[in-house]
Amino acid sequence: MSEELARDDDSGPDPVPHRKLSRGKLVLATHNPGKVREIGALLAPFGIETVSAGALGLPEPEETGTTFAANAELKAREAADLSGLPSLADDSGLCVEALGGDPGIFSARWAGESKDFAVAMQRVHDRLAERGPDAGRDAHFVCALSLCWPDGHIETFEGRVDGMLAWPPRGDRGFGYDPMFVRNGDSATFGELDPDLKHSVSHRADAFRKLVAALF
Repeated sequence: MSEELARDDDSGPDPVPHRKLSRGKLVLATHNPGKVREIGALLAPFGIETVSAGALGLPEPEETGTTFAANAELKAREAADLSGLPSLADDSGLCVEALGGDPGIFSARWAGESKDFAVAMQRVHDRLAERGPDAGRDAHFVCALSLCWPDGHIETFEGRVDGMLAWPPRGDRGFGYDPMFVRNGDSATFGELDPDLKHSVSHRADAFRKLVAALF
């Protein structure tokens, strides 16, 4: 269990203090260009210089966790250990209620080895079609952000945004499943939203706000 999640249990010992993040270089433990852009933009105002795991030639670890938080933590730990720098990892995905929460932690894997999210979105649509016209379209995105220091200290924060699925996909902004997701209260998909607006309302933004409040 991450230290951040442990802090939510008031029955245990006194909470572990958050460790403040100082200005300097931070590894983004991802090979996903969309996540690199989005997380880099969120960190830029805080004087944090980011470099991706891909740019450093770090391997992509096997995601063996059973939750978003567990996968984010294992990616952050490996990047921090290999780079000797604080490392921030994201594990996020689309959860569709009518599919029992799938694709969930397997969201990237539904896109196949080529990471073609047009294939992944079609797969979601086809699975819903198999359940008939009355299958609900409720869905939510989840993001777990884990920040790990080279000495092994780690902090994890989770965010969520609820919405509905749209078909066919719309918009060429964002990445992943963004073109088929409409946040509750909106009419545009995440793939149609201005990037600055999406950065302020997404599941990643929700997790990032919690990280900033604790660590900066």
